[in-house]
Amino acid sequence: MADQQPGKPRKLRTSVKGPLMFSAFWAVLAFVSVLIFASGGSAKTPRFDLAFTGAGIAFIVTLVIAAMLSMSYKENAEHLGKGSGVNLSSAKNPSHGFGGNGQGHADGPSETPDADGPGTSRS
Repeated sequence: MADQQPGKPRKLRTSVKGPLMFSAFWAVLAFVSVLIFASGGSAKTPRFDLAFTGAGIAFIVTLVIAAMLSMSYKENAEHLGKGSGVNLSSAKNPSHGFGGNGQGHADGPSETPDADGPGTSRS
C-alpha cells in the first residue's frame, strides 16, 4: 500500500476487488450446494433459507481469511534474492553435518568401505 501511486489503479492484490470476487465465488458455490443438498431430493421444496445462510457464512469467512492473508503479505528484501543459497563456510570444517569423513568425532564410529565398493569385483 505504501508503493501506491495517486491516480493509478491498485494491483489486484492490494485492491478490494480481489477478495470480494474470491468471497463471492465461494458464496455462490455454497448457495448452490446447500440448495441442492439441503432439500433432500427433487420431490421436496428447495430450502432457500438454509442456502442464503450458508452463502452468507461462506462469504464472511472467506472475506475475513482473504483480508488477513492480504494484510500479512510483505515483499521480500532485495538481499534475500542474491547468492547461491549454499552455506559455503561449512566447507572449511568437514566434521560438521552430513557427508563428513568421520574424523573429528571422538565418540563416533569410523567409516569403513563397503564390500561392494568400486574396488571389488563380483563373479
